[in-house]
Amino acid sequence: MSVPLVLGCIWVLAAAATAMLPMRRQMVPGLALLAAAPVLLVWIGLVHGWLWLAIGLFAFLSMFRNPLLYVLRRAMGRPARLPKELEK
Repeated sequence: MSVPLVLGCIWVLAAAATAMLPMRRQMVPGLALLAAAPVLLVWIGLVHGWLWLAIGLFAFLSMFRNPLLYVLRRAMGRPARLPKELEK
């Protein structure tokens, strides 16, 4: 298996482990995973082609749909609520 696919598998395991953490402790590792994903997806796409890039992109969007929707709503000027666990 190629290096980008191995790192992609490790990324998926790290994302699953991060999802099991309490909401307040998910922020730092979640942001790191969110930042690493585009680089990893481009690398996978360059080595293995657009089909594997599309599969990885769908998996990424599925895992990070709520944070991405929050950022999109904020960018568009719409109200976006934080989860109850993060409200102070």
